Amino acid sequence: MRCLKLITDEILRSTKMETSMEVIKIEKAEIGYTGKPILKQIDLNIKKGEFIGIIGSSGAGKTTLLKSIMGKATVLSGKICVLNYDLNNISKKELFRLRSKVGIIFQGFNLVERLTALENVLTGLIHKVGVCRSIIKFYKTEHLEKAYQCLKIVGLQDKALDRCDTLSGGQRQRVAIARALAQEPDILLADEPVAALDPYSAKQVMNILQFINESPELKVTVIANLHHIEIAKKYSKRIIGIKDGHIVFDNKPALLTNHHIENIYTHLEQHQEESAMYSNSKLFLNNNNKVEEVAPVN
Repeated sequence: MRCLKLITDEILRSTKMETSMEVIKIEKAEIGYTGKPILKQIDLNIKKGEFIGIIGSSGAGKTTLLKSIMGKATVLSGKICVLNYDLNNISKKELFRLRSKVGIIFQGFNLVERLTALENVLTGLIHKVGVCRSIIKFYKTEHLEKAYQCLKIVGLQDKALDRCDTLSGGQRQRVAIARALAQEPDILLADEPVAALDPYSAKQVMNILQFINESPELKVTVIANLHHIEIAKKYSKRIIGIKDGHIVFDNKPALLTNHHIENIYTHLEQHQEESAMYSNSKLFLNNNNKVEEVAPVN
């Protein structure tokens, strides 16, 4: 009976999400760690299929916002609902199921360097394969095929059997995306995914994230902390600006003005420095001012 109830709850939760189209709802939330708030009075609704770019100074609370979506930050007050899971009142089993539906990639890749690209992607299937089978690398053919297809999406099928410590930074980040895709996530979080990459590699990564978001077969909601404002404006459908733990901008990229940017960043000099770091990234655009597709997305 308990098992039947869990299945019924999951079906009802999925049906409710499809009806509402809201994947994240945050209401007047204070979010932080060990009783100390980092984010204050946050109100935020994110719909299925959005590509959200989050900008703000270091320490503003961007990473804490991503962690709160994963249930890895404390809700001190207010309410957070992700994929119809109430994070104010969530069991360990429900939290595990939620995290299996939320993929995440990091600036530092978080790969096991001594494993092959394919083996790293297979770790994204741990919620389906099980911990024991994953440890002894006992995978079914369908799991291997799934991992290979994820590598194909990011254009690295020819690197499937290469150890990750032999790959470039851009290739490692693409393996990390493939690992997240193996989860078949509803939401993909990206914490500074291109900050450590050269412009060409960053372009490949951003094009892949855009494809994942816009592909009718995938249609994954993407939420990315982005270091470069111009990249955020080019790829995002919506930009959220955070300053000192508060959301101070939430609108379309075209409406982000220099005045807004100055307000988001504590010091204009800091923004100018970050803009200068981005200058080489204009290689992202071709002569027609359009993004060129680089990585295979078959």
